[in-house]
Amino acid sequence: MQMHEIRRAIVAACLEMNRLGLNQGTSGNISVRCGEAMLVTPTATPYDRLAPEMLASMRLADDERFSGPKAPSSEWRFHRDIYRARPDVGAVVHCHATYATVLSMLRVNIPAAHYMIAAFGGAEIKCTDYAPYGAAELSALVVEGLGPRHGVLLGSHGMIATGADLDAAMWRAVELETLAKQYYLARAMGEPVVLSDAEIEALVPRFAAYGLQAPD
Repeated sequence: MQMHEIRRAIVAACLEMNRLGLNQGTSGNISVRCGEAMLVTPTATPYDRLAPEMLASMRLADDERFSGPKAPSSEWRFHRDIYRARPDVGAVVHCHATYATVLSMLRVNIPAAHYMIAAFGGAEIKCTDYAPYGAAELSALVVEGLGPRHGVLLGSHGMIATGADLDAAMWRAVELETLAKQYYLARAMGEPVVLSDAEIEALVPRFAAYGLQAPD
């Protein structure tokens, strides 16, 4: 994709994130890796007023320098640090989706109660401890909690989903909120049955082979 196409895709994804109810107001943020840099949504900008040219560009090797008419999201640090730690990640979606955030407030990891967790590359989605937004401490917790997987809950905060591209990251954001909702409701009725690590590990390569959609 050309740079202008990536910028438009990020704006469209932000609007879609709010339309789907994954996010509210100016909370949440999205970034896309662009070679040795990343494009990230700006701080304190309502998505219905966001224009492609407002996105901030930051080199992954730098600490706080950016180019663009508006400063990057206050969460820019964990976006950058995920890209530094995970060469396979091309896009990061962070939002305050309701059920994912509820579980994060309870410090609950999401286990393999549903096979779709295999889409995240493992048998568990972890929840980190709390750290203030934008802090280096939070970024370190995010990178550790994410590990080699594609989703993580942020203690008393929200969630992050990643992907090779923006479409994949957005798809996983929806799936992560769905898993959180299903697990929350199942726990309200009883103790969910958790699939074994071996059962999930057998599914992980099937998701990779079939793409984003759940294999039949």
